[in-house]
Amino acid sequence: MRVATSAKWVAAAAVVALGASACGSGGGSSSGGSGTAGLVSYQSGEPQNPLQPANANEVNGGRVLMNLFRGLTQFTPDGKLENAVASSIQSSDSKHYTVTLKPNWTFTNGEKVTSDSFIDAWNWAAQAKNAQANANWFSVIQGYSDVHPASGTPKATTMSGLKKISDTKFDITLNSPISYFNYELAYTGFSPLPKAFFKDPKAYGQKPVGNGPYKFDSWTHNNQIVVKKWSGYQGSDKPQNDGIVFKNYSKADAAYQDLLSNNLDLLDQVDPTDLGHYKKDLGSRAIDQPMSGIQTIAFAMYNSEWKGVNTAKVRQGLSMAINRPQITKTVLQGSRTPSSAWTAEDTQGYKAGTCGEFCTYNPTKAKELIKAGGGVPGNKITVLYNADGGHKQWVDAVCNSITQATGVACAGDPKPDFKTALNLEVNKKLPANELFRNGWQADFPYIANFLTQTLATGADANYGAYSSPEFDALLKKGEQASSPEAGAKFYQQAEGVLAKDMPAIPLWDYRSTTGYSSKVSNVKYDWQGNPVWTQVKKS
Repeated sequence: MRVATSAKWVAAAAVVALGASACGSGGGSSSGGSGTAGLVSYQSGEPQNPLQPANANEVNGGRVLMNLFRGLTQFTPDGKLENAVASSIQSSDSKHYTVTLKPNWTFTNGEKVTSDSFIDAWNWAAQAKNAQANANWFSVIQGYSDVHPASGTPKATTMSGLKKISDTKFDITLNSPISYFNYELAYTGFSPLPKAFFKDPKAYGQKPVGNGPYKFDSWTHNNQIVVKKWSGYQGSDKPQNDGIVFKNYSKADAAYQDLLSNNLDLLDQVDPTDLGHYKKDLGSRAIDQPMSGIQTIAFAMYNSEWKGVNTAKVRQGLSMAINRPQITKTVLQGSRTPSSAWTAEDTQGYKAGTCGEFCTYNPTKAKELIKAGGGVPGNKITVLYNADGGHKQWVDAVCNSITQATGVACAGDPKPDFKTALNLEVNKKLPANELFRNGWQADFPYIANFLTQTLATGADANYGAYSSPEFDALLKKGEQASSPEAGAKFYQQAEGVLAKDMPAIPLWDYRSTTGYSSKVSNVKYDWQGNPVWTQVKKS
């Protein structure tokens, strides 16, 4: 969920555009929907990968896993860090950490959650041969390069930076200090795993066993996933409902219609076609609040056509050809805020204006820059996006703005669902003139999450393969700063490098523009734009 939801990579109109769509084909009720007593239904989509904590960096899988698991730390609905399975995490230098676990935590199969549950899970996730989507999250731990070398055969199967002291205490040694490491530990990829996982990881991914507030019940592929309240949960946020049904929708507007007819309880995001009237339709059940998410369109920087210094001018010019204020006001009905940085404004460390003039609409300068940079390959571009997320309207508007301002032909390239679009990005086989929709929903509410996970060299979610030694060096300085506050200035400087290189174009910051049915109550959406799942009550 780096979503993107995964962060996280986001899939629907929010995943920053995060969610997806009505069961399978997009409409009507189904088993497990609002008609099922006690279960709350939510607009979602098919996960990209099996349900393994270290193998989900998009929202459709990530949202399910965040309800099935609890790690060492977690965030409150308003974004404050607190301990979850850990009773204490101590460090005097931000490099060496001693973790003490709370007693009596178990998995849903009755197995105790111990130090081995974390150490074994992290070592397995980090191993190159296991090809986990979130393996790079563990690169900060000492010994990662031995189990996941950049090339060649691994030297070890475990990381030297993880040492068991007892069943309830273990040490973590990082390669270098990270002032916000406790924030990262709240990410789902750092969840513990039961022994059953290691016996058959593939089978486990279809029927996961976790330690969170909900217990896995069923997965009907391309239709829905059901999780149910677990009575043995040891956390303080115990569910006030009987479970959640994550319903697939192929069309975002179909989800909205299901919500109006009470065949769906919780919406991911209102689709663009309904933004103008959803508040009137839903009344007090309409939600409109800030969230830590941003929408961008990115370049396939691995193509030779984008190599060299001058090509950055072309990318800057395309950015200046987009009339963000007009699109957010008209097409998006004021539900988004024009971006002036690569970080969402509702995030610690955010600084407005780091994109400089290149996020300001200026057709004249846009044409000048594109010409000075040698022009767009073939003088035409397409924008890859998932059709199940309500993106068509704004993608068309962005393309129209670019074409009208510069003469560069631009058109959307829709794929049927988020999984299909994301797989194309992950495989890094897009042509030079194919840009792709990127959305990022923060995994933790700090500026580093937006930059390190999506644009650092080799990062798991760096699908455009951008690489800059200058940018990476500033990230490292921010990481090793004495505190998150001190590190923020280096991350802001790193955004200045992005303005110079423009590997991705910031479009707008997301808001939670969503709502819920009349069959549920006590509904709140958190800093990530997710429902506070455990608080929702079903009538």
